[in-house]
Amino acid sequence: MDRRKILVIEDDEDILELIRYNLAREGYDIITSPDGDQGYEKAKSENPTLILLDLMLPGMDGLEVCRLLKYNRSTSEIPIIMVTAKGEETDIVTGLELGADDYIAKPFAPKVLVARVRACLRRKTQPPAGDSLPMTFGDLIIDSGRHEVKIGDEPINLTPTEFKILHYLASHRGWVFTRYQIVDAIKGESYVVTDRTIDVQVASLRKKLGPSGQLIETVRGIGYRFKELS
Repeated sequence: MDRRKILVIEDDEDILELIRYNLAREGYDIITSPDGDQGYEKAKSENPTLILLDLMLPGMDGLEVCRLLKYNRSTSEIPIIMVTAKGEETDIVTGLELGADDYIAKPFAPKVLVARVRACLRRKTQPPAGDSLPMTFGDLIIDSGRHEVKIGDEPINLTPTEFKILHYLASHRGWVFTRYQIVDAIKGESYVVTDRTIDVQVASLRKKLGPSGQLIETVRGIGYRFKELS
């Protein structure tokens, strides 16, 4: 896989040119497709390192392209950033649940585009943190080995479900997760939780974490993410 090759599936020529110009300036090789059917075939033949996928496409729409790519073993690991119009919250949720990694809402600034692409590629190339390695975010310390959370030197008493949610979000900082995705990630015999209780759990988490609770961000209409610190 060419680590600098990006496939852009977009039918709007102006947006396509905006994406191509700004990513080419960053040194990426850009491949393009104006519709979903051709885009799906190019993803299989070109094996790009990342795909920017418009949702509203002629022929096969973006959600179907995303579903097929994630279902196909040869393309399932390619990260996908959805390019969406305002008001497509339902489609964004569906795309994330199908396996898309992130989304960019139109209109977007070139700097936002480049930052999202860099962040997505960085997350995909970083090895996962070891289970026993504590994660530190300012005063917040999450130690999965000890199953312990501290603010400075003060231990924070979390329920098993709260800890599971916090650790999952913090381990994937910057990623947006729907409530259903969070449920799927933390569910188990000891964790009786549904999508409807996620909001309650997150509210409780934020309260217990104090100012550090602001690290858990609400993405309106979608779900939650852990703030990606620079």
